[in-house]
Amino acid sequence: MNTRFDVQTIALVLAWVGTGCWVVCFWWMHRLSARQHAMLEELHEVTKRIETLSRAEHDMLQEVHPTVEKIKESVKDVAVAVSAEDSSGNAVRR
Repeated sequence: MNTRFDVQTIALVLAWVGTGCWVVCFWWMHRLSARQHAMLEELHEVTKRIETLSRAEHDMLQEVHPTVEKIKESVKDVAVAVSAEDSSGNAVRR
């Protein structure tokens, strides 16, 4: 009879320890999940800011692009004029 009592007591203690381990495990997973969720929200905010900056940069480049094309054309005109002066025998000062 004494042996049976010891086995039941050990089984009961192990059951309570197992239940305690499950509680700790669920609490730990909840904690990790909360941290992960906070990190994902922060990452989402960062991507929104990057997207906003990217759109602003794209808009600025769209405004600058026609100006760049005009500058390229004027540089070509200057290059043609300089090469015409070189071929006519005039010295080009640099």
